[in-house]
Amino acid sequence: MHDSSHTVNDNNFGWESWEMGWTARSIFLGKGFSSPFLPQTGPTALVPPLYPYLIAFSFKLFGFWTSAAAAAVLSFNAVCSALTCIPLFLLVRNTLNERVGRIVALAWAIYPFAIYFSASRVWDYALTGLLFTTCLLIAQSVHLRSAWAWLGFGLLYGVAVLSNPSITTLLPVFLLIAIIKMHSARKPWLKKTALALVGFVLVCTPWQIRNYRVMHANFFIRDGFALEAYAGNNGDTTASNSAFAHPASNPVEMEKYQTMGEIAYMQQKHDLFIAFMKQHPGFVAVATVRRIVRFWLGYWSFSPSYLKYEPFDLPNVPFCMFLCFFVYKGLRRWWKQDRKAVVPYLMAMAIFPLPYYLTHSSMDYRQPLEPMMILLVSIGLFGTAPAWEPATETDSEEDLDDEFVLA
Repeated sequence: MHDSSHTVNDNNFGWESWEMGWTARSIFLGKGFSSPFLPQTGPTALVPPLYPYLIAFSFKLFGFWTSAAAAAVLSFNAVCSALTCIPLFLLVRNTLNERVGRIVALAWAIYPFAIYFSASRVWDYALTGLLFTTCLLIAQSVHLRSAWAWLGFGLLYGVAVLSNPSITTLLPVFLLIAIIKMHSARKPWLKKTALALVGFVLVCTPWQIRNYRVMHANFFIRDGFALEAYAGNNGDTTASNSAFAHPASNPVEMEKYQTMGEIAYMQQKHDLFIAFMKQHPGFVAVATVRRIVRFWLGYWSFSPSYLKYEPFDLPNVPFCMFLCFFVYKGLRRWWKQDRKAVVPYLMAMAIFPLPYYLTHSSMDYRQPLEPMMILLVSIGLFGTAPAWEPATETDSEEDLDDEFVLA
């Protein structure tokens, strides 16, 4: 908590929420969805709309830039993270059994990152995780429901995308889950799938219209991809996300952003990113591999200058290695039992991180996938049996193989 001067230029709340908090400030002050950085710069689409409006609502209830407002937002995050146990339990119970569901729910309740990111960051991580896991639960069972349930699924997924557009790429995966189940039950699926898509479009279209009318450009939900791509591909490898590339942390870039306007500024970053890729393909390839490693293992660099600002990377790497190993083991165990059930998880983990491999990666970007990962880790550790069973000879051989892979 920090003392607040309650002024437009105060940064005490914004430094923990960055673009989210500053945009919420503009909403609260009656200037609309604008100014994603500390100076007043006009309309923006740099962040998705749902979470800034929630922050602005907390300002209205608990005061502008106050500690009470910050506590309210972080408490909301913590509740969202805790509630994720419910769809996660139901998902596993419906797919496997109640014993595994209880284990997974308990594992999520004590999972360090589920606690840390929800209780310390003013960002959409916990809300997106809750909505995303609920959508996965619905996708697994919507084939048993009426057409209204399919519409509701599309509407809810649209709300989740307004929280974090990065999960848009997984909508086809979730629909494919439901379609396969409908096809297996010999039920017509085309009309219901179309209804789900209609629901999704109904939620997302108003924001698309707003962006076109206010920003005078066509893009989906937010327009910051070029900036993020340039921040990770500019020749600087001191960090995955170069601070000098962002207006929030570089006064020179901030001046360019103010002078050019958001759309022209993003076009310039797009051109710089494409030019750099063409001129330095080898650098981009190596940096992409490093970003993949960072996404899953949390490792970027062990240089003293880097660790000065990221001291927890050292203990985080072995912890992430532990997680990834048991994700692999959980996938392997479940694959032998039911391949169809595992495919959506494999597809989600293959597709979701792709934008981050190309731009820049960090542990917090993985949060929508974390419930899936904890599910697989739990299966890797405790199996899928409905009751505790002694290890079989096959299990022992599998464990030896896994130990060899880990070594």
